[in-house]
Amino acid sequence: MRLVKSPRFRGWSLLCAAALCLASSGIIAALGGPVHAGNELEERKLPMRFTWIACQPHCRGWINAVGIITADTPKDFDEFARSRDLNGATVVLDSSGGSVNDAIALGRRWRNIGLMTTVGTSIATHTASGDLPSVAPTGYCESMCVFLLLSGKARYVPDGAHVRVHQIWMGDRADDARAASYTAQDMMIVERDIGRLAKFTFDMGGSGDLLSLALNVPPWEDLHELSPAELRLTNLITTDAVADVLPQDNSAAVAAVALGVKPTQDRFATGAAEDAKISLPAKPTKTAEAAAPTGGAAVIAPVAQPR
Repeated sequence: MRLVKSPRFRGWSLLCAAALCLASSGIIAALGGPVHAGNELEERKLPMRFTWIACQPHCRGWINAVGIITADTPKDFDEFARSRDLNGATVVLDSSGGSVNDAIALGRRWRNIGLMTTVGTSIATHTASGDLPSVAPTGYCESMCVFLLLSGKARYVPDGAHVRVHQIWMGDRADDARAASYTAQDMMIVERDIGRLAKFTFDMGGSGDLLSLALNVPPWEDLHELSPAELRLTNLITTDAVADVLPQDNSAAVAAVALGVKPTQDRFATGAAEDAKISLPAKPTKTAEAAAPTGGAAVIAPVAQPR
């Protein structure tokens, strides 16, 4: 499936993106949000990439996770984690979603390791003594990313971050979901994956309200952005203190998240930190998936090219 920008859809995706569309087939959910220019949008349309952001001596550091969850993402994370002690580390998410079953598999790995989760974008603030890494509260967590957020042992969502939900849907029929045809096999896949998603939600400590909110929004409507009250109702957040997920000796990195400060800074480029090897998915995954355009009008569909 491919991530496609279409003026008819806005939203939140769990599917594969432009570079990985050929990798996934099945069900997707389309989500919507404001359009993000440049690098941020482009990175969220690529397969999920993991980088370790080091900030010693100010803090321990954190995992930057940007992009779409694909069939290769759990394996890529395992490769990234192999040489690191990540027990109790924090994942900073900026993602349009992706494959349902692969997101569930990855979320269970994260809970087993004891990872914490938040939403944001990792940035480098230019100071006289060098670049100081920090987290800006400008990230998007859409579709299946929301369930990755839920997998954190401790979870924090800053003001300014966007957490959005939508139904899962057949990925190759998301572009015109109402006009498409569906077989009994298609319906079986949808029902099966909703069941898997429900079990995962409860295993992670989420509430039925999260499923209810997501499953009430069809792919032809704008994705639903969770309010602060809904973030609490669904148990997506466990703390209102950023220091609970990004503990540190120096408050500079926390300040960017807590206050929404945006000084002169750069997003970390893909090569700016030590990354995990990313490979494009080679085989389709028969699963329910959520397709989402990050920032506006993208949805994921199988063969279309990004426009």
